[in-house]
This record gives sequence, structure tokens and C-alpha cells, in this order.
Amino acid sequence: MEVSASQSTDVLSQYRQEEASQGTNKELGRNEFLKLLVTQMENQNPLEPQENGDFIAQLAQFSSLEGIENLNTTVSGMATNFQSSQALEATALVGRKVQVETDTAYMFQGELLTGVMNLPSSSPDVTLQIHDDAGALVRSVNLGSQTGGEVDFAWDGTDNDGNPLPSGTYKFTAMARLDGEQQQLSTLLGANVNSVTLGTNGTGTILNLAGMGSMPLSEVRTFQ
Repeated sequence: MEVSASQSTDVLSQYRQEEASQGTNKELGRNEFLKLLVTQMENQNPLEPQENGDFIAQLAQFSSLEGIENLNTTVSGMATNFQSSQALEATALVGRKVQVETDTAYMFQGELLTGVMNLPSSSPDVTLQIHDDAGALVRSVNLGSQTGGEVDFAWDGTDNDGNPLPSGTYKFTAMARLDGEQQQLSTLLGANVNSVTLGTNGTGTILNLAGMGSMPLSEVRTFQ
């Protein structure tokens, strides 16, 4: 299919003018593709008409463009629905407790604070030390021998003498003797969910945790 240089230039010039008026779109879209295709068909040389193979190839290009646009629309809709569904589910967590991987947590006086330490393998000596916000050691717990895996622990908010400590942020250090050496273990600590913030720009849903601040929903390990 042949198009004269002046006719192609006219169509492309019209497209550039429309592009300039829209400001941002710089890609040849479906409508512009159709304009070029129709212009080709209207102005082809009747003595040398376009061969079937060439015409089918151009139709295939249009079909591919149409399919990509429909796919983009579908995927965008699915992403929006997924985000809305995730946000709705996250609102049900308000007032509940979750566990995240951290070594600090806020202890409310009179409430039990629970956690989990990850033990790579069995250890004959596992300990837990708790420090206050100033760095002073307030509680030391000997958990003795433990098998490998997740080791649950709980703290009632009292010091080594059984005295209740004030509400505040405390740091937890879990240690275990592995292969004859002392190693620090990662810990999961609980926190109350105060509110939920809907993420923007791909940040996802954010949980606002008591004493811990903002935390992505994706970092929550367990729900209680």
C-alpha cells in the first residue's frame, strides 16, 4: 500500500498538532494508527494495490495495539480492586495486636507483652534481656535449653524484683549459645494496631502501631 509523501505528512502533521494541544502524549495511539491506515487505503495506487500480506500485517499491528490497551486497562482495574480489598481487610485489624520483626516494643503497664525469638538450632542456653529506654537492664530471663525453631516468650512488665515498671519503650535482646558461641537472635514483638493508612504511590497499606509508629502491612509476621 503506497501513500504519497504529502498525504503522509499531512496526517502526521495533524497528529503532531493534536499531540501538542494535549501536552503529554507522545506515542502513536489507536486513533492515529487508524487515520494512517485509512489514508493509505484511500490513496493507494489502483494499478499497484497493496498486497494481501502487507494489509494483513498492518491489521495485525492494529489488533496487537488494541489488545495491549485492553490489557493495560484490565490490569489497572485489578490493581485498584486489590488495593481496595487489602485496605478493607486491614481496617479489621484496628484494635487487634500484630507481631513484627523488631527488638523494641511499647509496654503498657499491667498488660502482658508477648514475643517470639527465632532459634536456628537447638541450644542448651537461651536468655532474654530487657532494657529500658535509657539502656538500663531491668529484667533478665533464663529460658534454659530450647529446641530449634520459634521460641515463645512473655513479659508481665515487672523487673527482676517483681516490681511493676512504668509504661514505655523497652528493648529486647535474645541470646543463645550455638556451636559453643553466644549469638543474638532475631525477635518478633507484639503491638496494638491504632489505625490504618491507605498507601499512595505504590507504598501499600500502612499500619500505625502503638509505640512503634508506622509499619507496612507487608512486614507483619503474625496476627493475634
